Amino acid sequence: MTITLENIGKRYTRDWIFRKLDCQFSSGKSYAILGPNGSGKSTLLQLIACNQSPTEGAVKFASGIQPIETDEVFQHISLCAPYMQLIEEFTLPEQLQFHFSFKKAMDGMNEEAMIELLGMKAHSGKQIRHFSSGMKQRLKICMSVLTDVPVLLLDEPATNLDENGLQWYKRLLQEHLKGRLLLVSSNRSEEYEMCGERIVISDFKPSA
Repeated sequence: MTITLENIGKRYTRDWIFRKLDCQFSSGKSYAILGPNGSGKSTLLQLIACNQSPTEGAVKFASGIQPIETDEVFQHISLCAPYMQLIEEFTLPEQLQFHFSFKKAMDGMNEEAMIELLGMKAHSGKQIRHFSSGMKQRLKICMSVLTDVPVLLLDEPATNLDENGLQWYKRLLQEHLKGRLLLVSSNRSEEYEMCGERIVISDFKPSA
């Protein structure tokens, strides 16, 4: 799968976040979107996920030579971000069942295997409202990475993770990334060290 950004720009009121961004992302490669807080990293991921529209330019998607329509993009993309909400009243199995009722899990990854991978078997009967922030972040990452789609978007994925959680995140990607397109939005090197290509979003901030 390929995602092509053609002269992309995003403006809020009179302020341009970024402009004139041309880039192509391809399956089997990993990209880091870098920049300080407020530079537009999350906004760019939202544009790529089709959750927002660019002010100018276009985002185009294709599978091989076949274009993918915007209203079908969600079937090909999985997004993990700190601002995404879990259903606090659900238990862990209920949250997994709910998420994977919309998208297929990767081969061999049933509910039991995911709970084992998360290391949360002892917590499976608890409502998610009682999970720590790190446990919630692991769950978000797990659901995103183990969704069977060709494109994985991770926005500041190590938020709320301790050192053990960070190493768990890296192993999960190493084991389940093969052949997929990965974009990581971050300003922490440990989150994107697996990415071979880098884009500094602040390079596309228009001068005053």
